[in-house]
Amino acid sequence: MTVLSHDSLWRRFVWCFAGTALVLAGVLYAFVLVMDPYGLQASASRPPTPIMDVNQRFMYPQLIRSGRFDSAVFGTSTVRLLDPKQLNAAFGGRFANLGMNAATPWEQMQLASLFLRSVPESKNLILGLDRTWCEEDADKKKLTFRAFPPWLYDDSRLNDYPELLSLTGLEIAGRVLLHRLGSMPERIPADGYEVFVPDDATYDLERARFHLNQWQLPVAPKKAFRISPDGQRKVVFPALPWLQELLSQVPASTTVTLVFTPNHIRAQAVPGTRDAAIEAACKTQLTDLAKEKGAALIDFRFRSSVTENDANYWDPLHYRIGIAHRIVESLKDARATGKGDAAGFYKVLNPPRP
Repeated sequence: MTVLSHDSLWRRFVWCFAGTALVLAGVLYAFVLVMDPYGLQASASRPPTPIMDVNQRFMYPQLIRSGRFDSAVFGTSTVRLLDPKQLNAAFGGRFANLGMNAATPWEQMQLASLFLRSVPESKNLILGLDRTWCEEDADKKKLTFRAFPPWLYDDSRLNDYPELLSLTGLEIAGRVLLHRLGSMPERIPADGYEVFVPDDATYDLERARFHLNQWQLPVAPKKAFRISPDGQRKVVFPALPWLQELLSQVPASTTVTLVFTPNHIRAQAVPGTRDAAIEAACKTQLTDLAKEKGAALIDFRFRSSVTENDANYWDPLHYRIGIAHRIVESLKDARATGKGDAAGFYKVLNPPRP
């Protein structure tokens, strides 16, 4: 009977442990590959994987590559209530709502650029514009605390597969399995549209006012801060060249609609302040850009009977579902007439290209 030395026993243990770990890793990796949590295999002939994670930055590239959509909405949560079905009826095309929670302008442009590269015959682009587009340091705020996967936004699929073997990838793959077994619903529907605010039937004005009042209205200055018309075009907004570059990639047959979303007045700059003057300069530059690129520019972001009415909002940034439906119809009318709303809900800063 052969007696193994202490060193031999240790080596055998190490090899057995390493082999077991390697086999387990292989099994887990195969499981993730089969579940395809990020929809790497999505194409016109293969549907995207169910969206099982709330970080849309990981989930939406597959919707673009699926070939199911020729039109899309981009922006933050302030456009997420725009219903693709209503947009389909209003504009034609097959819409996906690709608004991402708290997405920076840079993140939005990565997604929109992927869309243009993947859908060369796109029909409609709607880009929601928030205050972040008018920040003078937007180039220093490209990312948020939410993870952003640049490997999902390039044109190579090979560099995606090594990223799958992670705890996050394994967790989402597990959710995909549970969904396929009927034990877990999709986190977000297949066209990206989710009514993320509470059921409108439960709306409570006093509760909404509690959230609205968390944003204090600054006091208007005694002397208004102004920027001359020439000075407005000299203010540097780092995000606008990104948008200019994106619009340069848009086919001539694609309709482009830029939209300042209707935040409550508590989320708007107070007239006479520097913030208000900077935002006015930003709108001037965006109007020039829209004219140059033939895009419609529609503005809902100003004091109006809608934005000053507390009953239209859940909080300063998020309007109720009825306002979302009204926005879609307004965009349709604005593009059809090229004129602002007689009731004062929106202004047309630049009419659509004929």
